[in-house]
Amino acid sequence: MILYPAIDLKDGQAVRLLHGDMEKTTVFNDDPAAQALEFVEAGCDWLHLVDLNGAFAGEPVNAAPVEEILKRCKVPAQLGGGIRDMATIERWIDKGLARVILGTVAVENPDLVREAARAFPGKVAVGIDARNGRVATKGWAEETDVMVTDLAKSFEDAGVAAIIYTDILRDGAMKGPNVEATAALAHAVSIPVIASGGVSSLADLQALKSCGAPLNGAISGRALYDGAIDLGEALKILKS
Repeated sequence: MILYPAIDLKDGQAVRLLHGDMEKTTVFNDDPAAQALEFVEAGCDWLHLVDLNGAFAGEPVNAAPVEEILKRCKVPAQLGGGIRDMATIERWIDKGLARVILGTVAVENPDLVREAARAFPGKVAVGIDARNGRVATKGWAEETDVMVTDLAKSFEDAGVAAIIYTDILRDGAMKGPNVEATAALAHAVSIPVIASGGVSSLADLQALKSCGAPLNGAISGRALYDGAIDLGEALKILKS
């Protein structure tokens, strides 16, 4: 399993939100690229980036810090937030992004996901963010009637590289991931699943690793910044 350290970008800073609420922000680093480099130097093989302002605006807002991270860090990075058309997807991939994450458009314009996955094999992931099993869009501000598994299954034949599943009620709350729902999703589809939301201890990582589902990896943010997860130990657990 891969550990994806999360760098959530708001107003050019690395932050964490509680339950996806933009009003409940903790700033962890004024220099997101320096933070990213710290994770890479500690042994991380991937970076998970989110343009929070972009998710609400529907277009990239924190492009400058993302570009700086791509310039300074020599490991692959995936980015979500405000990526909602082919031109933006192309632009990010041209700039060296390894994987774009499509969330809102996966619900509103699934044909774009399919088109992008065909055009850029291995470089398109679907972000499925859910509250009580239902998919939320537009920076988690809008809840839909679409069920997580139904949405995931609809992309089985699309060639997407991964599904990033986030339980919103666990995100940033340090209460542990929804292991059961994540495992159920991974069993329901053949697409690799990455767990996100609430990963806050080494025990959480161990639980995901031993849940019996073929998970690709786990995303963690606040716990790494707070020191609740020792990065070296986390990498040992997931790589063993």
